[in-house]
Amino acid sequence: MANHKSALKRIRSNDKKRLRNRFQHKTTRNAIRDFKALTKKKEAQKELPEVASMIDKLAKKNIIHSNKAANLKSKLSKFAAAL
Repeated sequence: MANHKSALKRIRSNDKKRLRNRFQHKTTRNAIRDFKALTKKKEAQKELPEVASMIDKLAKKNIIHSNKAANLKSKLSKFAAAL
């Protein structure tokens, strides 16, 4: 158990950040899953910028690595072009 006030505060803030990161990551994964389920090219072209933006936000906050974000966006844009 923590012995200092600052350590207790750090535990609380880390827990809040962990939950927020988990929520954002799960939400983005669900958006990617829904995007991959699309069958119409127009819908995919409309949704691609929104999903790419979510991925960029995760990379910016270091929730995922920037290379992983680039790979995901590349795969999604190839998927949208192939429809």
